Amino acid sequence: MGNERLRAAMAAGGWTHAALAAKAQVDPKSVERWVNLGRTPRRATALLAAETLGEDVHALWPALRQARSARAVSPELVALYEQRADVPVSVFVDLLAQARERIDVLVYAAVFLHEAYPRLNDLLRERAAKGCAVRIAVGDADSGNVQQRGQEERFGHGIESRCRLALMHYQPLVDVPGIEIRTHGTTLYNSIYRADDQLLANAHVWGVNAYGSPVWHLRRNSSGGIFDTYANSFDPVWATATPVREE
Repeated sequence: MGNERLRAAMAAGGWTHAALAAKAQVDPKSVERWVNLGRTPRRATALLAAETLGEDVHALWPALRQARSARAVSPELVALYEQRADVPVSVFVDLLAQARERIDVLVYAAVFLHEAYPRLNDLLRERAAKGCAVRIAVGDADSGNVQQRGQEERFGHGIESRCRLALMHYQPLVDVPGIEIRTHGTTLYNSIYRADDQLLANAHVWGVNAYGSPVWHLRRNSSGGIFDTYANSFDPVWATATPVREE
C-alpha cells in the first residue's frame, strides 16, 4: 500500500519527511502520505522530489507516466495502468471513500480488496450511513460463465473458491440499510468499481488473471463518453443478479 521505492530512496539519502517536504515545497504530511499510503503527487512536485533524491520520477511514481499518456487519449481518462497489480490499493480505497451518492462494484471475486484493506466493510457501512447507495455484485460460483473463466485462466476451480470467499467477506453487509449484495452469472468483460463520477475498469483478457490485466481510471465529464459506456453496463447485469440473503 505504501511506496517502498520512495521509502528506500529517502532512507538511502538520509532524508526525513520534513527535509524532503521543504525541498519539494509541500507540507511534511504530504510526504508522509506519499510514503505510507502510496499517494502520487502532482507532476511538478514529483519532479522536484525526484530531482532532490536523485531518482527517476517515473521509477518513484509509475502512475505519472501512465496518467500523462492517458490524458492525451481522452479527457475522461485520468490514468491507465498496465496491470491491476500496479494500482495502489489506496486508489481503490480513496475512490470509494469519496463517494457521496453511489457505489457500484461489479466483479467475479476481487478478494484482494478485503485482503489488502480489512476495513473495507466498515468503509462501505460508513458511506451507506451517509446516504450513499451501495451495490455489490460478485460472481455466482456455480454459474457456467464463472467456471469457464476459471478454465481460461488455467486456475481450475480457483476462481470458484475466490467467488465464495468474496461472498463470505461481504456477507456481514447483507441487510445493512443502503447496501445490496447480489450474485451474477454473466460473462464479465470488465470488473467495474464506480464511485459517483469516477470509475476504475479492470479489463478481462483471455487466459490472464485480472491482476495482470489493464485498468482504466475514468472521470465523467460529459454524457455519452467512455465513463457512461462502462457505467451503463452495470444496471443490466444487476437486473439479472440474485439478491443474497442473511444466513
